[in-house]
Amino acid sequence: MAAMPINPKPFLNSLTGKAVMVKLKWGHEYKGYLVSVDGYMNLQLANTEEFIDGHVAGNLGEVLIRCNNILFIRGFDEEDEEGETRD
Repeated sequence: MAAMPINPKPFLNSLTGKAVMVKLKWGHEYKGYLVSVDGYMNLQLANTEEFIDGHVAGNLGEVLIRCNNILFIRGFDEEDEEGETRD
């Protein structure tokens, strides 16, 4: 069964105000609340935590992630955090 392609702009706009996980091309991950997305798909996150190799590297607060650094973005349910274990 093939995956259906999704138009990225409405998808990102639907995630505004929700918790997201953003993975960068070199492996760093950022978990925070999506504040806004611009026309180039740059992301603004609030209450952001940085993960390196699956471990919390620190709280960053508000960050801007340039679009060309992003590998993928996904919605993140707060319930996922309780059952999730990182090695």
